[in-house]
Amino acid sequence: MYRKFFGLRESPFKVNPDPRYLFLTPGIQEALASLAYGIRGRRGIILLTGEVGTGKTTLLNMVLNWLRQNRAATAFIFNPHLTTGELFECLLADLGIQCGSRSKSEILMRLNRWLLDRYSNGQTAVLIVDEAQSLSDQVLEEIRFLTNLETSTEKLLQVVLSGQPELEERLRQPHLRQLRQRITVRCKTNPLSLEETQGYIAERLRIAGANGGTLFSPEAVQTIYRHAGGIPRVINVLCEHALINAFADQEKTVTPAHVETVAHEFELDRPTASASAEKENLSSVEKVLRDLSAVLERMRQPAPLAVESGKGS
Repeated sequence: MYRKFFGLRESPFKVNPDPRYLFLTPGIQEALASLAYGIRGRRGIILLTGEVGTGKTTLLNMVLNWLRQNRAATAFIFNPHLTTGELFECLLADLGIQCGSRSKSEILMRLNRWLLDRYSNGQTAVLIVDEAQSLSDQVLEEIRFLTNLETSTEKLLQVVLSGQPELEERLRQPHLRQLRQRITVRCKTNPLSLEETQGYIAERLRIAGANGGTLFSPEAVQTIYRHAGGIPRVINVLCEHALINAFADQEKTVTPAHVETVAHEFELDRPTASASAEKENLSSVEKVLRDLSAVLERMRQPAPLAVESGKGS
């Protein structure tokens, strides 16, 4: 709708995880390097964590493209609400392994033989699980068992577990300590800084065909950063709808007013529950400190002299 008006070939701020639009911040480059190191080195289980909307799935799609270009076999689990049986079905289907039996032991033997064949030909097999914080304990345990498929020196199946920070909390539970001990590489995605937000917006516009003009004023970018907190997914929402609003106004540059309108529509200008709770807690602490200060002040005041009452002589 607005692409021709702004001279764009495509919409630059879609929220789908298109790896073409992966913005390589130093943090993302470090995460990519860690993932590549873990997979190439056959390290077993690799953990990728990050807040909602910080680009984990986009990063995983980039890794998947890289793996397929290098003739690696890949399985991508994006639905975490699977039974153990469904996990094996998806794994075998993605890897292209035929197994006529539903017996777990038969499936594991067939998978092990297939992985050994791949290994002997110098090829890699990788299982990537997204939204892993929602996996059941039983499925997490089955994934741990899969890392038992190995030679005397190397793992046959590389596993990437990707999830929100809650995944790290779950892995700290005592009954999952064996799985936690198998994690050999850890990496994270983080919110963008203001400078990175500026670069992120400019890079997505460039990929979408922008001719280098200023479509977002510096003040608009600052407003986007303030409301999005550096979360790429929220940045995309704000930018997409701000462009639509600017197009409706027939203005070639997005202004803070356009962004503020979008933030209000999506209720991004309201304090979150956690922020409200934090503010309330802070107010409570301040009240306690005021009360304590008043008590301390009264304690510091000299005591009034006692006046003895006596009978006249």
